[in-house]
Amino acid sequence: MVGSVLADEESFHAAVLIPVYDHEEAIGQTLQQVLEYDCPVLLVDDGSRESCRRVLEALRDKYPERVSLLQLPRNAGKGAAVKAGFQALFDKGYSHAVQIDADGQHDISDLPEFLLQGEKYPHSLICGYPQFDENVPRMRFYFRYLTHVWVWINTLSFSIRDSMCGFRVYPLSAVMALIEKDDCGNRMAFDTEVIVRWSWRGGKIVSLPTRVGYPLDGVSHFLAWKDNLLITQMHTRLFFGMLRRLPQILGQRING
Repeated sequence: MVGSVLADEESFHAAVLIPVYDHEEAIGQTLQQVLEYDCPVLLVDDGSRESCRRVLEALRDKYPERVSLLQLPRNAGKGAAVKAGFQALFDKGYSHAVQIDADGQHDISDLPEFLLQGEKYPHSLICGYPQFDENVPRMRFYFRYLTHVWVWINTLSFSIRDSMCGFRVYPLSAVMALIEKDDCGNRMAFDTEVIVRWSWRGGKIVSLPTRVGYPLDGVSHFLAWKDNLLITQMHTRLFFGMLRRLPQILGQRING
């Protein structure tokens, strides 16, 4: 699949991008599952502690032909790690990045379908929408739904089934052009902001159902007060951004 030719004669050349921050207990199994499929992997170490750094270096050395490692000097946040990974993959000649979380919550058996849809729709953002198991915390589920409501308001559309899932396929040249103009933030709110701004630009979105569980190592880096404040600020910023773009967005909805 990787390296095949698209109908428009562009090369679909994808790599898996996994941002990692202190998930040394889970990343080995997550990576092993990814390596069952024919796709190279870039691990981005977002300033992890030394024990995690050693695990990541050992994984890189164990699979030198398939796994590369980008180490950031300090923890800058998930969004910053993903953006650094985009740049690294683009510089290596990849056309698409498949973003997967390190903590084991994503069902890696869905990876071939994400790659297939990325190849079929190379100019679209392929975004997973979670099929949660029975262990999902109810409060987290409700807060997630509240974010969805704000996203629907800020895009004037229901086309984004889920704005928070980190299982995605990004067309690198298009998403990097977006980020160059609109930074989209460096922390947990990145996943939501980038897809809203993608929608504002008229970007196409393909939603895929994917099963989501809860982390193997029980580690969450979501800081309730800090990250919820940042997410609230993001929704406010996007709301006023939507108002400024209202004629453009309405035109897209009418003509789309």
